Amino acid sequence: MKIREIALDGVVRQNPTLKLVLGTCPTLAVTTVAFDSFGMGLAVTFVLICSNIIISLLRNVIPDKVRIPAFIMIIATFVTIVEMVIKKFVPDLYSSLGNFLALIVVNCIILGRAEGFASQNPVGYSALDGLFMGLGFTLALTTMGIFREVLAKGSIFGVTLWDANVFSISFFGTSAGAFLTYGLFIAVFNVAYNAVDRKSRHKLAARLANEEVA
Repeated sequence: MKIREIALDGVVRQNPTLKLVLGTCPTLAVTTVAFDSFGMGLAVTFVLICSNIIISLLRNVIPDKVRIPAFIMIIATFVTIVEMVIKKFVPDLYSSLGNFLALIVVNCIILGRAEGFASQNPVGYSALDGLFMGLGFTLALTTMGIFREVLAKGSIFGVTLWDANVFSISFFGTSAGAFLTYGLFIAVFNVAYNAVDRKSRHKLAARLANEEVA
């Protein structure tokens, strides 16, 4: 049950991008195309998992007075590893993401999970929290990247779907388009989430009422 709750929190109930509205800067900046969005999502997921594991292992060792600096140092170590790997093996992605890779160090999602979860829970649960929070972030970014790339460029992951000269909405490739896309996705996600949540509550209430009658 605990694993199921962690998974639901990371992907849906506390989705860092669409529910908590964290990591806004990379969300707006890198979702121009799907490939960059997916790459950023994977990078953040890796850092989340690794930093959560180390912080959980050291949660009883790190003094409270230097807790935040220690967390940042751990996170920065894994961000540096990610930068080096991407620069070596996926140079095009490294060029596209630019300084936003380094800014993962101060990403509110990672520091928030370190402080709010990893520093208070066992290693296994902390690793799963990092995994599912990263998946939630990756899914949100990639979906937005696909949406913007298709509309602005007529392609998906760089594969041409149609001639952009025939039909495209270049607005979605701009900064203003990023803000509009983000707002639309947050709105749709929360409307759907609230509808499902209300339905679940009604079912639970009806079941409890039936049990009381019985």
